[in-house]
Amino acid sequence: MNTLNRRAWSRSAVSLVAFLALLFVPAGTLHFWQGWLYAFVFAASTTAISIYLLKHDPKLVERRMKVGPAAEQRPVQKIIMAITLVGFILLIVVPGFDFRWHWSAVPTWLVLAADALLALSFVIFFIVLRQNSYAASTIRVEADQPVVSTGLYAIVRHPLYSGALLLLLATPLALGSYWGGLVAFALIPVLLWRLLDEERFLKQNLPGYAEYCHATRFRLIPLIW
Repeated sequence: MNTLNRRAWSRSAVSLVAFLALLFVPAGTLHFWQGWLYAFVFAASTTAISIYLLKHDPKLVERRMKVGPAAEQRPVQKIIMAITLVGFILLIVVPGFDFRWHWSAVPTWLVLAADALLALSFVIFFIVLRQNSYAASTIRVEADQPVVSTGLYAIVRHPLYSGALLLLLATPLALGSYWGGLVAFALIPVLLWRLLDEERFLKQNLPGYAEYCHATRFRLIPLIW
């Protein structure tokens, strides 16, 4: 347990430093209040979730720590995650350049509203992770893994992706950038590609998942798709 805590928090510290660099180096200044607010909401949310999970579901933390293209088992998901990684970096970097060169003028109220949506996306992540201990960062099926069909999973089949979509759309506005929205919209097809490929994989490898798909109609957005 102590080893897991050390690994988790050391990785979080390194990630935070890299995250702040991606925000503020392109901006060319530390006087980027949108970046500080976004970083606070992001870091506070991920820290709170990590503290809870390390105490109540350390096995899920271990599953979530295996992340990225190299951790995926199938070539198609390695490609998807490589594109996602590059896309997320651009999602953070472009608003910094936008701030430096004054491309956008996003009103303060919209920035704050987007940060509220960002916080909501982490609330969704937290609820999903509490409801599904097998919600790993990679697409896989483990021995005796059940099909979760209650809670948010009774509303949409991929609530974790619903939260990711909300985060994706909120991020550019929270960082005060309309141009960053182009990156966000470009990443939506990649998110859907991963979702649909995951569904195919789970139908083939997770007993009961096909029946769950028939019972829960919507994949990502309630009453829409």
